[in-house]
Amino acid sequence: MSDEILLKIRNVESYYGPIMAIRGVSLDVRKGSIVTVLGANGAGKTTLMKTVSGVMEPEKGTITFEGEELQKTEPHKIVERGIVHVPEGREVFPLLSVNENLTLGGFTRSDKAEIERDREMVFSYFPILKERRNQEAGFLSGGQQQMLAIGRGLMARPKIMLLDEPSLGLSPLLVQEIFGILKRLNEEQQVTMMLVEQNAKVALDLAHHGYVMEIGRIVMQGEADKLIESEDIQNFYLGVQEEGQREERRWKRKKTWR
Repeated sequence: MSDEILLKIRNVESYYGPIMAIRGVSLDVRKGSIVTVLGANGAGKTTLMKTVSGVMEPEKGTITFEGEELQKTEPHKIVERGIVHVPEGREVFPLLSVNENLTLGGFTRSDKAEIERDREMVFSYFPILKERRNQEAGFLSGGQQQMLAIGRGLMARPKIMLLDEPSLGLSPLLVQEIFGILKRLNEEQQVTMMLVEQNAKVALDLAHHGYVMEIGRIVMQGEADKLIESEDIQNFYLGVQEEGQREERRWKRKKTWR
């Protein structure tokens, strides 16, 4: 991991109509690092991602990537700069094949030989996609669609990947598998990542640095291994998740007894 700040966000405010969704947010993502942004539903995490990727335009503040400001830059130009957004809910093209989805991921590129090399690289991390390369994406499982969404993002050769809730709706085993692959991509391909998550434990286990958002503001930040030991994180985020897991186990036991 480098000391170079790849993405710098300073005092950014974004609105949905008259409603301020993020309020003076500042954070840094260093080259080669994984940064996670934690927070409950409605904290402003997805809005922050959309603002960085150009889907939403900030009303105030600056977003600087590789030393150049991104405000008023069109989303496809931001992709060309090397910022790739893997949105919440996977959003693959369901009627297109796995191969066609991956091809669309490289739409900003013209280096055909390198595109094919990157396709094989994606298949090496996600072998199930190679097995199903000719299958329509809509027939993949939720976990396989998430793998495809990440693989499609990799086809753009990102300098930074913005990953919005990659654990959403997936079983614990699939979450473990996908986050393990993200770790390998960071270490082996040097892909910098900014990850927003509600699952604090898996996010902090993966990340180098973390930020916590509440009601559109950053309220806590620090090295990931220190944050996971924080009493506030333990009580609020990890405690809530553990209670949810206990409820799920109780529900499954009741279902078995019936």
